[in-house]
Amino acid sequence: MSGRKPHHPHHLYRASRTPLPQSLPRSLTAAAVAATVLVLTATGCSPGSSSPSPSGSHRDSAERTGDSVAEATAASPFWVDPASDAARQVEQWEKEGRKDDAKALRRISERAVAEWPAWDNPAPDISRAVRGAAAGKRTVVFVAYNIPHRDCGRYSAGGASDAQAYRDWINDFAGAIGKAPAIVILEPDAVPHLADGCTPAEHHDERYELLSQAITRLKQQPGTRVYLDAGNPDWISDPAKLAEPLRRAGVNTADGFSLNVSNFQTNNAAKAYGTQLSGLLGDAHFTIDTSRNGQGPLPGDRDEAWCNPPGRALGTPPTTKTGNELVDAFLWIKRPGESDGPCRGGPAAGRWWPDYALGLARKTKG
Repeated sequence: MSGRKPHHPHHLYRASRTPLPQSLPRSLTAAAVAATVLVLTATGCSPGSSSPSPSGSHRDSAERTGDSVAEATAASPFWVDPASDAARQVEQWEKEGRKDDAKALRRISERAVAEWPAWDNPAPDISRAVRGAAAGKRTVVFVAYNIPHRDCGRYSAGGASDAQAYRDWINDFAGAIGKAPAIVILEPDAVPHLADGCTPAEHHDERYELLSQAITRLKQQPGTRVYLDAGNPDWISDPAKLAEPLRRAGVNTADGFSLNVSNFQTNNAAKAYGTQLSGLLGDAHFTIDTSRNGQGPLPGDRDEAWCNPPGRALGTPPTTKTGNELVDAFLWIKRPGESDGPCRGGPAAGRWWPDYALGLARKTKG
């Protein structure tokens, strides 16, 4: 494999377009809540290398997160989990007298991160988040990541045991959301792995069918928006190679597609790529994962540039105020501070790594 797609490992434990829900107006402001959610990240056919980071002059000004934590949180319509790993770490460090570290980590703990429901039974995780978000009329961001033959049998191998098990899982997933306002990022990597040949050909037809059926089922929930994952600009460089696979997977009945999940591509790079892909899909809208792209990808063509790269920073805080009519939201899909895997001294994939989290927070301006 060419290995252009970075690895993003995940949690080891636990249809027409719909208008933006009432909790997602473009100009919404709301009170700050607290913290994040257990998230992991999808993975790739093979570990990838990142393209050089653009110079500061080319970086989107929105990536220089100069706004305060309170301002950024207030501008976001999304639910923040008050019992996240980051929130607990802040509390612990405050008790230990590490006031400066605790203050820095609030850049993570007080911002919304996607919820990755459990692979065996998604309903408890979803129900907890929906209940937590209800009081403040917030929107919860979920990731559905359980497709059969997931990740080509590599770092995040697994998924539902067969097609019917996946249909049942998606049905439970959708049912637990109910009428709550929600965004679902559907199956990171699943379509790009079809396009790059990593997923064996004998599984292609089934995957297309399951993704299309998943979109249809999720869109039965009145407040749910669905974005089918489309990888990142450094994986499949020609967006035309993704257009037909996305159509076959049902993107035209979703609310759009998602980009940059668990990756480090800049906002400008993702927007340029997304705009090209959108034009091939009837002006489809999209979302961008900005959780760790504040400094762009690791410079140089390095091995495992995707895996716990040093010197990275948090990106644009989660918001629907994107300044681009095609970009519905900047989201934190990957949970900042959770390891990409056992590289560069990190713990197992998906485990909380406070030192790395603190590094991301300290590199972030504002």
